[in-house]
Amino acid sequence: MKIILSETIKEARLRFIPFLSWIGELKNPATLKADIIAGTTVALVLIPQAMAYAQLAGLPPHYGLYASFMVPIVAAIFGSSKQLQNGPVAVISLMTAAALAPLGLNVEQTVMYAALLALIAGGIQLVLGFLRLGIMVDFLSHSVVIGFTNAAALVIASMQIGKIFGIDVETGHYLHDTLWNLAVAIPEKTHAVTLLMGILALILLILFKRFTPKLPGILLTVLITTIISWLTGYATKGGAIVGDVPAGLPAFVWPEYDPTHIKDLMLPAGMIAFLSFVEAFSVAKAVASKTRQRLSADQEMVGKGLANLVAGVMQGYPVSGSFSRTAIAFDAGAKTGFAAVVSGIIVGITLMFLTPLMYHLPIATLAAVIIVAVASLIQIEPLIHSWKVNRHDCFVAFVVFNTTIYFAPHLEKGVYIGIAISLAFYIYRTMRPHLAEVSKDKDGTYRDAQLFGLHTSDSLALFRYDGDLYFVNAGYLEKRLVNAVADKPGLKVVILDIEAVDQIDTTGEEMLTHISEWFKEAGIEFYITRPKFKVVELFKRTGLYDKLGEDHIYSRRRDALASIEHKYGDLIDLEPLRNYLPVDKENSSGIISV
Repeated sequence: MKIILSETIKEARLRFIPFLSWIGELKNPATLKADIIAGTTVALVLIPQAMAYAQLAGLPPHYGLYASFMVPIVAAIFGSSKQLQNGPVAVISLMTAAALAPLGLNVEQTVMYAALLALIAGGIQLVLGFLRLGIMVDFLSHSVVIGFTNAAALVIASMQIGKIFGIDVETGHYLHDTLWNLAVAIPEKTHAVTLLMGILALILLILFKRFTPKLPGILLTVLITTIISWLTGYATKGGAIVGDVPAGLPAFVWPEYDPTHIKDLMLPAGMIAFLSFVEAFSVAKAVASKTRQRLSADQEMVGKGLANLVAGVMQGYPVSGSFSRTAIAFDAGAKTGFAAVVSGIIVGITLMFLTPLMYHLPIATLAAVIIVAVASLIQIEPLIHSWKVNRHDCFVAFVVFNTTIYFAPHLEKGVYIGIAISLAFYIYRTMRPHLAEVSKDKDGTYRDAQLFGLHTSDSLALFRYDGDLYFVNAGYLEKRLVNAVADKPGLKVVILDIEAVDQIDTTGEEMLTHISEWFKEAGIEFYITRPKFKVVELFKRTGLYDKLGEDHIYSRRRDALASIEHKYGDLIDLEPLRNYLPVDKENSSGIISV
């Protein structure tokens, strides 16, 4: 009893305080060293990236650092992944901006409401995590994620073009309106100095990424362009720079807000909570497949919820797991969550002592950082692969891609449409599950007689049904069975193989009862074979088991056939279900070939 209690307490500790699982690993000097190196490497990327993503969210750059200080630490301590790096990310930053744009806020209000959005999203994630509803992520199909990710990457990149050209673009209601305004403004309003700085930043980022991927290319690009900006007097020539960044750590502040705006933020916050978890857990799963570590969707949801709550009370904004920074941490040799702790500490040191160095950082450089970062999210191969697997999935991805772009910057609308279409296709596919009359093939297995050209009996029909049986498809199965029986006037026995049936609802059970009665009135014996244990239990609870009779329900097909043979003898033709009897394809009358 003591051993069981001890194991239960240990399991509970690991569930609610997952970092206990990697504390012991840090006693190994090699692991500690690897995590410090990996954490430092990630921080060198995180600092400029966070500032860039804050701009994308419509916030001053230093608020990205506020969302990168305690967030990675809390997420690492309470999350289940040891390598996942949390903080500001491009998609969630854009969704934050889209959620706040309709409220008509000034800069100070935007800061407060962004923090409020993080609190609401974090609260939703925390509740879902504690209720063990992390499985809800499965409602977002892979095809929706593919279409959304590609579209979001294009939307985010296109919204930064104006900053590269040094143009303050008039924002339209939809992305195409904004891009049209930009295209009209480029010939007349392009700021040459800003454009040169933006192009330089893009070139540097691409060169570092291609030729020296081991080096912190983003940080080096930021340093080079900042030095050039300082030496050339970039700001005096009209170039936009970051300017003064307040020194010091963010204070714990509860955001001030108008209560009437809460209802306007609930739906966007819910979508941010949902998508930020999907993005983070997708990254965590990709890494876990290589490290073979255990993941918990519910625990990761709790970790993400706490991280967003911390971001909300420390003047940050909604956060998620980062694809690029997690990959950097993994490649740098991160072993435990301590790498993320190191990253957060370095961000804190930067806020305390290094903010003056960011004064001359060009805004065009931050725009270039975003463009290059999201470019890696554009992937065509998954779309091609989905076409090969299932054209319905490819269609969903295509629709999500186009609707996300059309409704941008309101990206969540594309996701809503994608989920709705995915569910519609699922229902459509399950409305007409596969039903086939089977006969014995030459390898001894039962196969679709029509598909494989096999002879069937005129007096006995064995049907295999593949799918669950519920209100959507119960009528379809009944119609197919009735039509199949009508095609065989001499039919005396029908066997329905329901091995693939896992769930039966009230409509499905009523249909089986009705069809059994219909067969009985028609003088046809109805048998069911290979039902799952829980299906049999359902039949017993509803009384269908007694109506059919114990001698009409068998766990094996051969037992059913043996019983039928014993009962009917030569009155029933069992040969097609015993021996391989192919149909003579040259004889349209269906005579058995010999």
